[in-house]
Amino acid sequence: MSTVDTPAASPAVTNVLIVGVGGQGVILVSKVLAYLAQQRGFEVKQSEVHGMAKRGGAVFSHVRFGPQVWSPTITQGEADVLVALEWAEGLRWLPWLRHGRGLFVADTKRIVPPFACLNRRPGAAMRYARETPAEVREHVAEGCAIDATRIAEDLGNERVANVVLLGALSVALDFTVDEWETALATFVPAKTLSVNLKAFGLGREWIERERRGEGTEPADTSHAATLAGSGTEVPAPWLEITPAWCKSCDICVKLCPERCLVLNGERVVELAEPERCTGCRLCEWLCPDFAIRVHLESPALSAAAAP
Repeated sequence: MSTVDTPAASPAVTNVLIVGVGGQGVILVSKVLAYLAQQRGFEVKQSEVHGMAKRGGAVFSHVRFGPQVWSPTITQGEADVLVALEWAEGLRWLPWLRHGRGLFVADTKRIVPPFACLNRRPGAAMRYARETPAEVREHVAEGCAIDATRIAEDLGNERVANVVLLGALSVALDFTVDEWETALATFVPAKTLSVNLKAFGLGREWIERERRGEGTEPADTSHAATLAGSGTEVPAPWLEITPAWCKSCDICVKLCPERCLVLNGERVVELAEPERCTGCRLCEWLCPDFAIRVHLESPALSAAAAP
């Protein structure tokens, strides 16, 4: 892996672009970074677009800091660091990364839009970005693909995946670990501070190992890759639902292509007709509260793989 000239080595303006999908925490990452820069006495400009993206649309935030900053937006080809919380969004914004010395840090998380799942048969290919991390790294000065969502799941809270990436980002910028942790304590709920600090530390450790050449290529967890077989029978998909997280928004019920989900008497989603579920994962990808997890393997295998 090539070495990148980190923004901290230059007195010029540092440009960090954070992208993802609504609900992933793009804005939190940008606020923490802007706060850190302000505490150091830098002039900071931040620009973001979100709005209705909370329901699954694109979100991006420009953060620029330095001795003097004029524009709040980053010009194409001028981002020193591109942080992507979703794989396809990261690829879409690659032209904004500085050629020859930009750092690309991306979660391999795939949030596939409904129009990519026109064929919902098990094993069917989706209309989604097919570029692998290895292919992307050939076109950037330094690229790191991290399964931040899986790391967050292992901590028991998928919502801290954005902080895993924040930890990875921290290695490229000239702020101390204490400064990062103080900023996190300022913005995250007090009851989640402990898990957020753990997520931050794991992200930082991961990218340090990656830079030493000790990282491993993330597994392809796409729907097609998971279900692709060589003539073997595909297990029926099953849903893991966390009732405490379900806010009765009805999005999954309304958008389920097979109409196999319902809200029960307590207004919590449940799988009413398991035999109709194809494992397309639309309910998982569209749930704004991470209340649904679709498993494409047998419950026994999922239990064996659990930490």
